[in-house]
Amino acid sequence: MNSMLLNLFPFLRWRPTKDTINADLIAGISVALVLIPQSMAYAQLAGLPPVYGLYASLLPVMIAALWGSSNQLATGPVAVVSLLTASALIPLAAEGSSEFIALAIVLAFLVGVVQLVLGLFRLGSIVSFISHPVIVGFTNAAAIIIALSQLNKILGVPVDTSGHFMVGLWGVVQQIGDVHLPTLAFGLGAIALMVAMKRVVPKIPGVLVAVVVTILISWAIGYEQKAEVAADRVAPADVVALAEEVDSRSGALADIEQRIRELEAEVDEVERAEAVRIRHEIDTLGLERDEQRSELRDLRDQLGAISLRRVPGEDDAPARFIREDHLTDAEREQADSTDWRIERVDNDTIHLDGGGNVVGSVPQGLPAPTLPELSLGNITMLLTSAFVIALVGFTEAIAIAKAMAARTGQRLDPSKELIGQGLANISGGFTQGYPVSGSFSRSAVNLNSGAKTGLSSVFTAVIIGIALLFLTPLIYHLPEAVLAAIIMMAVAGLVNFKAIKHAWVANKHDGIAAIVTFLATLAMAPNLDYGILTGAGLAIILYLYRSMQPRVSELARYEDGTLREARRYGLQTDEKIALMRFDGSLYFANVPYFEDAVLDLAASHPQAKYIIIVGKGINEIDASGEETVHQLVHRLKARGVTLVFAGVKAQVLEVMERTGLDELIGKDNIFRSTDRAVEVCRERVGETRVEEQTGQEGRS
Repeated sequence: MNSMLLNLFPFLRWRPTKDTINADLIAGISVALVLIPQSMAYAQLAGLPPVYGLYASLLPVMIAALWGSSNQLATGPVAVVSLLTASALIPLAAEGSSEFIALAIVLAFLVGVVQLVLGLFRLGSIVSFISHPVIVGFTNAAAIIIALSQLNKILGVPVDTSGHFMVGLWGVVQQIGDVHLPTLAFGLGAIALMVAMKRVVPKIPGVLVAVVVTILISWAIGYEQKAEVAADRVAPADVVALAEEVDSRSGALADIEQRIRELEAEVDEVERAEAVRIRHEIDTLGLERDEQRSELRDLRDQLGAISLRRVPGEDDAPARFIREDHLTDAEREQADSTDWRIERVDNDTIHLDGGGNVVGSVPQGLPAPTLPELSLGNITMLLTSAFVIALVGFTEAIAIAKAMAARTGQRLDPSKELIGQGLANISGGFTQGYPVSGSFSRSAVNLNSGAKTGLSSVFTAVIIGIALLFLTPLIYHLPEAVLAAIIMMAVAGLVNFKAIKHAWVANKHDGIAAIVTFLATLAMAPNLDYGILTGAGLAIILYLYRSMQPRVSELARYEDGTLREARRYGLQTDEKIALMRFDGSLYFANVPYFEDAVLDLAASHPQAKYIIIVGKGINEIDASGEETVHQLVHRLKARGVTLVFAGVKAQVLEVMERTGLDELIGKDNIFRSTDRAVEVCRERVGETRVEEQTGQEGRS
């Protein structure tokens, strides 16, 4: 088949047969059964309505398989990318709002563009700048943040997401006494059921069983209890006044936040003087926003602490909802035992909640193709987050793909995988999805179910489409606590402190990078991109620091005749011939260190006639390195010391020849073999004539 055609349409390599189609169909169904509940849970983690998880599991799953490189990689919503999405968008819009959803769709598109561009230019290696220890530290912190972020849903208490993550978490802890016991029972019960299924019948998706069972129980017991009453049916009147105040303050805060976003989008498009005025207005509004948030938080706490009891109305009148401490003895006897709390005020209608939160109505049907709301302001706000999510998402995807390939023997092309992931996210931008990546758990299900080609993911997408068309009404009664439990179970395996310890044991600098990334991610939540950028920057700085001071060793003869480190083995050095091994490339950042090491060696051997540089570890030399060697040759020659190079690599020797450095050093002072260099220098020190072929060898 034409190679150009295969490059454009890599899925033509699949060449399905009856056997592979059957295997892929079974694997596709298995993955879909896990993906349906997981995708809704991850959408909730991203701050989106559950249906957007299903949208992100439709076309992106199929496109990633068709244009990717791995046959078994299962793409779709994943925990870490969902959390990064939420952290990027929460400062910009209210969770679940239409603006939040629009920004999530734009973010998916931008992530896809970044990945596609990197893939087309074969720049997949750029992910190497995010080192493994940094990913380990980030993943551990993200897993903890993800699990703790679901704690309020398990407990059935509200959480404040307007400030720092830890502040919101502390607010949840302070509400332990207000735990909604049925919600807690659903959450813990779902976790227990999934754990039991994994141990007893691991081949059956525990997550699917938990979803089905809890939906049936939720429907049977009437877990969701909602009520709408006129304001005059709630007593005392100050409760209604407080609810109206909360509603009014919420609207005012939303207006301030919207104005700040509009000004931030405008500030880069105006003249400098106008920009200064706009920034001042943004700062002023920011102070007002913080004050409003604080006051609103207090008001919500007051409203949340108010418990109402439902008292049947007289003579077919609507029921009344009365604060518990205002009930008369007669009313107390008639009141039900349910704790009712005010959710919101809509004009003169009070919306009350007396049960647990469920997924509710999920739109039925396939997502309508739409254009992402691209604007200069949106692109400016989201581009940094898009770049971070693109790199983290692809790092996760390629690591999973490599793990799958190690078992199947498939040969991967990282650039093609990057293109596949990019096209998947771009397609999500046109079909109301949000950023996706490769999933380890679902990829494992795919592989273990016998998937042979990417056709299994196509089947998965088809099943998701069928679910959107016909099955969404069945999801209405699914408790949100169960989705939180699914997320907690999914991220439990991501916590791996042994990997951080292993990085520390392998290299202290890597251990530091992992620990700093871990702590920075926790400290900067919900701005997780700052955490990973901090870790990546530190890892690069530590690498440069190591390269500035590479290992330098003075060598001497060991009893078996080999050259070894003199200090480590306590060996006697030759006073007239000093040997130094330099384990690093000679470039501008470390040439001062190299120069000092050579001069220190010369100073410690005042009788030395030759200093031999063992260059087996020198992979390259730049202009700064060449100039430093040039100066060293002159300085040492003035002392009567000859600088000799041994074991010089071909690429280093080429630089020496191009610059004339080999002539300055002397071609008879450059040797291929370290042993030969030592032998010749000894002959010279012993004033024995060296054969002409010595110089010839040095030049070869």
